[in-house]
Amino acid sequence: IKGRDSAQHSHNPSTRPFPVVIFCQRPGHPCLEMCLRKSLRNYKGHDTHLVLFCMNAAVRATVRVGLYTGAKVYFVHEGYQGLVDGGENICPATWESVSMMLQLGGTVIGSARCKDFRTREGRMKAACNLVKLGITNLCVIGGDGSLTGANQFRTEWSGLLDDLVRAGKITEEGAKKSSHLNIVGMVGSIDNDFCGTDMTIGTDSALHRIIEVVDAIATTAQSHQRTFILEVMGRHCGYLALVTALACGADWVFIPEMPPDDGWENHLCRRLTDQRTRGSRLNVIIVAEGAMSRDGTLITSDQIKKLVTDSLGFDTRTTVLGHVQRGGTPSAFDRILGSRMGVEAVMALLEATPDTPACVVSLSGNQAVRLPLMECVQVTKDVTAAMAEGRFDEAIKLRGKSFENNWNTYKLLAHINPPDVKSNINVAIMNIGAPCAGMNAAVRAAVRMGIIQGHSMLAVHDGFDGLAHGQVEPITWTSVSGWTGKGGSALGTKRTLPAKLLEEISHNIAKFNIHALVIIGGFEAYVGALELVQAREKYEEMCIPMVVIPATVSNNVPGSDFSIGADTALNTITSTCDRIKQSAAGTKRRVFIVETMGGYCGYLATMAGLAAGADAAYIFEEKFNIKDLQVNVEHLVEKMKTTVKRGLILRNENCNANYTTDLIFNLYSEEGKGVFDCRKNVLGHMQQGGTPTPFDRNFATKMGAKSVLWLTDKLRECYRHGRIFANSQDSACLLGMRKRALTFQPLNELKEDTDFEHRIPKTQWWLKIRPIMKILAKYDIKLDTSEHTDMEHVIQKRRP
Repeated sequence: IKGRDSAQHSHNPSTRPFPVVIFCQRPGHPCLEMCLRKSLRNYKGHDTHLVLFCMNAAVRATVRVGLYTGAKVYFVHEGYQGLVDGGENICPATWESVSMMLQLGGTVIGSARCKDFRTREGRMKAACNLVKLGITNLCVIGGDGSLTGANQFRTEWSGLLDDLVRAGKITEEGAKKSSHLNIVGMVGSIDNDFCGTDMTIGTDSALHRIIEVVDAIATTAQSHQRTFILEVMGRHCGYLALVTALACGADWVFIPEMPPDDGWENHLCRRLTDQRTRGSRLNVIIVAEGAMSRDGTLITSDQIKKLVTDSLGFDTRTTVLGHVQRGGTPSAFDRILGSRMGVEAVMALLEATPDTPACVVSLSGNQAVRLPLMECVQVTKDVTAAMAEGRFDEAIKLRGKSFENNWNTYKLLAHINPPDVKSNINVAIMNIGAPCAGMNAAVRAAVRMGIIQGHSMLAVHDGFDGLAHGQVEPITWTSVSGWTGKGGSALGTKRTLPAKLLEEISHNIAKFNIHALVIIGGFEAYVGALELVQAREKYEEMCIPMVVIPATVSNNVPGSDFSIGADTALNTITSTCDRIKQSAAGTKRRVFIVETMGGYCGYLATMAGLAAGADAAYIFEEKFNIKDLQVNVEHLVEKMKTTVKRGLILRNENCNANYTTDLIFNLYSEEGKGVFDCRKNVLGHMQQGGTPTPFDRNFATKMGAKSVLWLTDKLRECYRHGRIFANSQDSACLLGMRKRALTFQPLNELKEDTDFEHRIPKTQWWLKIRPIMKILAKYDIKLDTSEHTDMEHVIQKRRP
C-alpha cells in the first residue's frame, strides 16, 4: 500500500501521501467522583496525571507501519498542548527517530495537560495547524478523557473548518482537502480502567513494579512475623489491587468496585488471626487508593494499620507505592501489546470512511478488536455511576469478563473457609516435564480450590515416576502458602512418560484411592495424559477424570494459545536482549546472535524478537535457506549505513539442524567483515528460572482453580453405582486459552492438530504476527490484511 487519499474512501491504493499524526496525552477524565451515596457530586474535566508505560512501543509501531504503507507520519510533542501550539511541536517522524525506544518507559514525545484544548478556540487553533500540514488522521494514545476529547474534535471538525475559512486563516480549497478527520485511539492507563479492553497499555508493566515490591516485602515480613499493608494506584478502578492480591495470595484486598460488607473490621481481624493460627508468619493486605466502605467513606492504609495494631497487636507496616508504579522498563507483554495495537491502529485509519465512527483498538483475550470509542467511554462512565449509586455487583460486571473472573477467583481462594462436610474425593496433582515459573502458583490454586470443595488433595512428587513408585502424600492449605511467587516446581518434575509404568501407576491409583488427576506441565504432560487415556481399555483404574494444564516456557502444547511460564521466559529473554542492544549501541557496528529455547517451537524467538526489536528471528515453522541468510546480512550492511549501527538476530534452538548458531555466527562474521563484527549468546536454562511474572501468577492461579471446579462437576457426572467411572472422551481434557476464553478440550480431539514428531501444534496463532516484526525491522515484505479486524460493539449490562 503506497498511500490513501483522505478524500477518497475506496480500497484502491493511490500514490497520494496519507498523513498520520500520533501523540500521547495525559487525559482529563470526565467522570463521577466517588463520594457519599447520599450526595453525588459530578466532576467534569477532572485531571488525572498519567505518564504511561510503553507508549513508546505503540508510537514506534504506528510510525514504522505508517511509513511502510507510504504515509507521511508526524509527531505531536506534548500532547494536545502541542496540537494547539503547533510550530515545532508538530514535526515529521522518521524510521530512525523511533529507534531504541522499546526499552524506555514513559513517552519520548512528551505528554502534557492542556486547558486550551477544552475550549473551542483552542480546538480551532489545533484544527488550523493540522489543515496547514494536510493532516486528516489522528492516532491518540491516552485514557478515556483524551479519547473523548479526540472524538469531540472529530465531531466539531466541519464547524471548526467553516469558522477558520470565515476568519481567513485557511482557504476554502484547504478546507475541502481536509473535509474529514479520522480518529483511532489506543488506551494507555496503568489502572486498566477503560472498559472494552482486557488490558490497557502500561498495566502489565505497573504490575511488574508492584510484584517486585511485594516479593521484597514478603521476605522481611516473614522474618519478623509482620503484617504489611500495601497501597497501590487505582482511584476509580481496583484492577491493580485485585490482580496483585491474586498474584501474591494476599489475605485481603480493598477495591472501589466492591466495598467490604458492614462489619468488615471484625471479619478482617478474624481472617488475619486464622492465617496466623494455621502457621503463617506474615499477612499481606492490598489496598487500592480509591477503596471505600459501603457508606462511601474512604478506607485508608493508615486506618487499616490502626485497626490491626489496636485489635490484634500485630507488628504492622504500611507501604504506599505511589509513582514507582509508573516508572521503569516496560514488560515484554506491554511492548508486544503496544506494537500490535499500533499496527491495528494504522490499518483502522487506512480503512476508515466518513461514516466510520471513531474507534479504539482493544484487546479481547488474545484478539485485537476495534470498538466504537464512545460506547467504551459510556460503559466506563456507567461503572463509575454504578459505584457511586451502590450498585456494586453491576460495577463488577461492567468492568468486563476478565475483571469479574479475577474477582470471583480471588473470593473463592481467599475468603471462603473449607466446608465441614467432606466429599470423600481424593484429587492428585503432579508436575510433568521441564520446570517453569508459575507451576507452583497453579498447584496452590488447585489445592486450595479442592479443599474448598471438600476434597482431600494429594501431592505426587517427581511426576509419573513418583506416581509409579508411590511418592504420594496429602497436601494441605498451609502447605502451599507463599507458593505463588516461587519459581520452578516445588513438587518436583521429570520428563518420564507413563507408557512403561502403567502397571505400577494403576496399582497406586487404586492404593491411594485417587478419583481425579490434575497434570501440570508441557508437551510431556499432554502426551502422558494421552497414554493414560489409551490405557483405560486395559486398566480400569485409569477411568477417572483428568485435566492437563499447559505449563512450559516453549508454549508448544496444542489446545492453548498460552502456556504458564512462557511469559516469564519471554521477559527474561527481552531484558537480556535490552542489555545486549545497549552494549551494541555503545560499541557501534556490532551484531549479536542470540539462541533461545523452545524446542521446535519458535514462539519465544518470535515474540522476543518483537519485544526487543530484533532484525530477524529464525524458527523451525518458517523454513529458511542460504538465500534468506544472505538477504539478512545485506539488510544489516545497509542498516550500518544509517544512524542505527547495531543488529540483533534471534535463533530458536532447533530451527534448523544444519544452520546452527555457530554456523550463522561464522557466516555473519565472514560476510560482515569490514562493516560489522559479531558476538553470540546462548541463553540456556536461565529462561526456565526466576520468579513468575504477574501474568504467569494470575494465569496459573485462574487455570488451577478452574481445573478443579471442572473436575468437581465431572466427578458428579461420572459417579455411578457408588463409584467413579469415567471413560468418555470429554472426561480427559486440556484446559487452554483459545482466543478469548479458557476452554476445556478433549485430549483425543487435539491429536489431529499435533505434530508429535516435532512436539508442536500444527496451527499456531502467533505465526500471523511474524510479518509485523519484519516490517518494524524495515524489510520490504507483503503485509497480509485479508483477515482484517471488523468493528465490534460493547455489550452493556444495564439494570432491567
